[in-house]
Amino acid sequence: MAKAPLLIIAAGGTGGHMFPAQALAEAMTRKGWRVRLSTDARGARYAGGFPHVVEVRQVASASFARGGIAAKLAAPFRILGGIAAATWSMLRDKPAVVVGFGGYPTIPALAAAWLTRRPRMIHEQNGILGRVNRLFARRVDAVACGIRPTELPKDVTGEHTGNPVRAAVLERAGAAYIPPGDYPMSLLVFGGSQGARILADVVPEAIALLPDEIRRHLRVAQQARPEDEDRVIAAYYETVVDCEVAPFFRDIPRRLTEAQLVISRAGASTVADISVIGRPAILVPYAAAANDHQSANAQALVEVGGAIRIPESRFTPEAVSEAIASVLRQPDAANQMAQAALSVGLPDATERLVALVEGLAGTEDTEKDTA
Repeated sequence: MAKAPLLIIAAGGTGGHMFPAQALAEAMTRKGWRVRLSTDARGARYAGGFPHVVEVRQVASASFARGGIAAKLAAPFRILGGIAAATWSMLRDKPAVVVGFGGYPTIPALAAAWLTRRPRMIHEQNGILGRVNRLFARRVDAVACGIRPTELPKDVTGEHTGNPVRAAVLERAGAAYIPPGDYPMSLLVFGGSQGARILADVVPEAIALLPDEIRRHLRVAQQARPEDEDRVIAAYYETVVDCEVAPFFRDIPRRLTEAQLVISRAGASTVADISVIGRPAILVPYAAAANDHQSANAQALVEVGGAIRIPESRFTPEAVSEAIASVLRQPDAANQMAQAALSVGLPDATERLVALVEGLAGTEDTEKDTA
């Protein structure tokens, strides 16, 4: 009996790359495909959410942006070793399609797919191509874009698919929104693994500045780095605000569903989750993000009135307190924000990406038939 077609998913070691990769893996395994995840040790930490039938392979890769001189000198040799191993693997078990989701760990799989002429594509989650995706944009058969518009190199055409969201988010797509009022209200505060400290510094102070008629109804769930956790809890304790503070929440989709307001970074996956579920948000783009791509990620939500964007340079307790009050004092306006956010959500992003994958696999099958 012929083997099921093989899809190789290559993704880097951050949630922004891994969550949409997981969504595609979930969909393709349901369709009976074999799926292999090619990632590094950091990415493997996120692999626990992938379907258990997905084979996880750690590859040798490296970034030229991290480490000392020795690490930078060793980087090309590690990458070449990873490419050689991936090429040998693809010659033995030919993938029907290879999809890269960005990050340095995707280099070996995408380079091997190019060398062995396997059908290949990239998916860019952000409004501006990352370094690795920019490197491969002209060397793949398709470029899927999570944000509209996405800045692409000249002569490269992209297809807007949106950013796939995990099954746990899809289950809550368009969940009914309860506007703020004179009853317990949930505020969800979370940031990525990088740059979350500003939320720990500013948000508790901002909440302390809120009028008592808002603050006494507020329940806050905030992600904070381990080194910030105690001081954030202490700040809320002083303000007499019910809080739950932890370094990581595994049930973000549930918490989003229950929230009257979200304060977060503007990572691509975060923006996708907020828009698919449909919640008002205050977004603070990570200023150190390459080419300020988080500001681009937030643009569509801001334009339709689904989110308030506050750059880091103006992310002060006073500004944030004013923004929180403007949403929680106006239930009708908050409901409009929720509906506006929902209007730009693409819950079918995974299906669009699946169609691209199947199209590339079909092209390869046609080439075999006509050979």
